[in-house]
Amino acid sequence: MRTSSSYIQFYLRLALGIGFLIPALDRLGVWGAPGGPNISWGDWQHFSAYAHKVMSFFPGGLAEALAVLATTCELVFGVLLVIGWKTRLAATGSGLLTFCFAVSMLISFGIPSPFNYSVFAFSAGSLLLATLPDYPFSIDNRLKQRP
Repeated sequence: MRTSSSYIQFYLRLALGIGFLIPALDRLGVWGAPGGPNISWGDWQHFSAYAHKVMSFFPGGLAEALAVLATTCELVFGVLLVIGWKTRLAATGSGLLTFCFAVSMLISFGIPSPFNYSVFAFSAGSLLLATLPDYPFSIDNRLKQRP
């Protein structure tokens, strides 16, 4: 039986997953060139410069490696959340990843920055999703129902 929480969980899962995919694809240039409408970075070079500012407390090489790792995780978590496969793992990973983003922004830019971009809320939503007992409208649910 579907309840309102089934639909809310599905909405949260999609919002988080798409919320990872859109910016990750932006930094790979999928949505258009730098400076275009609704483009935050437009290519890796512009994103990398921003990532180095966010992680200013790390050496440059480590910041670049972490930017690559974070982007890879965002793409993987985004897809997993949208399709609802390995949802608990993806939600936990995305919660921890965005918590790291929030702390990095807090250290590098001050208190308002992670709140202006709702990074703590994104992290909390991900961790909340990880605590739910099941995931209707997901591959996980379909696999669980198989005999």
